[in-house]
Amino acid sequence: MTIAVKRALSLLDLFSESLPEIGLSDVARLSGHDKATVHRLLKTLGDAGLVEQNTSTKRYRLGPAVLHLARRREATFPVVAVVQPMLDTLSELTGETTHCSLYSNNALAVIATTESKKASRVSMRGTETLPFHATASGLAFLAFAAPELVTRALTQPLTAFTTTTMKSKAEVMAAMNEARLLGYAKIENSFEAEVCGFAAPIFGPDQSAIGAIAVAVPSHRVTPEVQDSIAKSLMDLSRDLTRKLGNTPPP
Repeated sequence: MTIAVKRALSLLDLFSESLPEIGLSDVARLSGHDKATVHRLLKTLGDAGLVEQNTSTKRYRLGPAVLHLARRREATFPVVAVVQPMLDTLSELTGETTHCSLYSNNALAVIATTESKKASRVSMRGTETLPFHATASGLAFLAFAAPELVTRALTQPLTAFTTTTMKSKAEVMAAMNEARLLGYAKIENSFEAEVCGFAAPIFGPDQSAIGAIAVAVPSHRVTPEVQDSIAKSLMDLSRDLTRKLGNTPPP
């Protein structure tokens, strides 16, 4: 993939539910490229239908080709159709909110969620992007990912989301090693205060991680017994999901 193509595609990651439309100056600021380069890249994406310009505001937003590609992907390789029932089962077993994320373009993108039926619960958006260093999903993925993907992921800034978010690569590496030993990752009060996350990796054809399946729990409900129960259900389901996606989990 050429540098120009990588730069153009990286602009798509700037759009989110909280930032659905972005002006040219803000795209340049967020991407770190000059306005002339960004304008050229946006034109290329626009010609492909991947972005479009709001004629009223002149701001850019994701184009119809993104939806078309997503529908084609799901029709030919129905990941969400396979994942959603597994998340429903995991949520029923644990009583908590569950979610699944897949690696794409140096990010973990949430593709499906099942929300707990309890009054006190963790809520997840189905389009969130999860930071590697601050979430159980991120740590579970990194612990079992291909080395080159780990290297790329750890070049990202370690943004502090709470006062207890890990601030150094040494801390992240230690947490990855622990996840590798346990087979799952646990992290608390890191991405969101009073939330404890558990996650196990999903494996691809080469037996390295391609994403993660996770459980998010209000911290006050986590006891040693609850942790053991969640960990067992999570690891069993993550291996089943790996198989249902046509892959073989490592021994």
